[in-house]
Amino acid sequence: MKFDLVVIGGGAAGFFGAIQAAERKPGLKVLILEKTTKLLTKVKVSGGGRCNVTHNNFNPFELARHYPRGEKALKNLFKSFQAEDTVRWFESKGVALKAEEDGRMFPITDDSQTIIDCLMEQAHSRKIRLELGAPVSAVKKHDNIFVVETSQGVFEADKVLIAAGGNAQAQAYQWIADTGHTIIKPIPSLFTFNESEKKFKDLMGISVPRAEVKIAGTKFVQEGPLLITHWGLSGPAVIKLSAWAAEYLNGIQYTFQALVSWIGPMKEMEFMEGLQEHKKQRGKQKVTTNPLFGLPQRLWQKLCELSEIEETKIWAEVPQKNMNKLMENMIRCPFQIKGKTTFKEEFVTCGGVDLKEVDLETLQSKLVPGLFFAGEVLHIDGETGGFNFQAAWTTAYVAARTIAS
Repeated sequence: MKFDLVVIGGGAAGFFGAIQAAERKPGLKVLILEKTTKLLTKVKVSGGGRCNVTHNNFNPFELARHYPRGEKALKNLFKSFQAEDTVRWFESKGVALKAEEDGRMFPITDDSQTIIDCLMEQAHSRKIRLELGAPVSAVKKHDNIFVVETSQGVFEADKVLIAAGGNAQAQAYQWIADTGHTIIKPIPSLFTFNESEKKFKDLMGISVPRAEVKIAGTKFVQEGPLLITHWGLSGPAVIKLSAWAAEYLNGIQYTFQALVSWIGPMKEMEFMEGLQEHKKQRGKQKVTTNPLFGLPQRLWQKLCELSEIEETKIWAEVPQKNMNKLMENMIRCPFQIKGKTTFKEEFVTCGGVDLKEVDLETLQSKLVPGLFFAGEVLHIDGETGGFNFQAAWTTAYVAARTIAS
């Protein structure tokens, strides 16, 4: 069967690319091939089932800073289609989005099905054909016509858009590598840290609003909310750090020391001066029952316990060595990390098609004319917070614009 465009991948990038191409060129004969029996699965589970569509940052250069891989490429691509354009597009289809305090944007229904229904409706109205359970085994080009081989048969196309998403196994990209493209080894991004000693396990569920998390001996550091879990550390500070340090952590097999400041970035001297002042002003106050810096009571007690400050002690009685220990536990609390856990269902990979082999003005292959790429299959990935979906919408839009023209 012959199509103007075959899109490989029934996720966010695949659907958006297919819809945009058909929207720009009415009558375009488009087919979406999906290897599984379900469409838009990541859209369904994202944001706890609410779908974190994009991020509330309408400055292309600032937006691009949230991508550990692909920042330079996206700075340029966001000039064509950025978060503000995403919001407008969905609103034009009757789906209003709202921004939350942390910048994440969701449909006002708080239901990912709203986004799925919108994309499905747009695909249906433009007569885009869907083929499920059709994993692609090869994409070949003969006399300017693409031949796409699948388990469901062979399809021909003038142009092909590969939007196959992320995959932890390099082998899953072999059919792309067979087109001559270099695949940068896919490795996990966006994960939480497993602590081997589990010394904070009894505090699971406790969070602090502004922590700083560092990987000891490196320049990798992030700040933000931090959550103690039964397996270790989670929350935005950790998830962001995992994205920026993804390649480094993979190289050391996720075995390292994390240093946590429970009160955000603070210098030793500044902290100790504050502590001494408190000791002078509140000398008769009991230490363990009067948390400083707004820390949760149970976390404060744990830090005092680790600093060997007895429950009965008042501030005036705390020796300097224990004050020093408290400072260490407050601004450089050590966690021995061994392993990682995928952050909810939001599995993201860093790695994929090497950007050097793609024209970043058009998203067309430099090696195979008529072959395009969009979404996570590219060596582009962002922090958590709607950034990965925005990269999918943007790359799909730019590829579709070229395909339609």
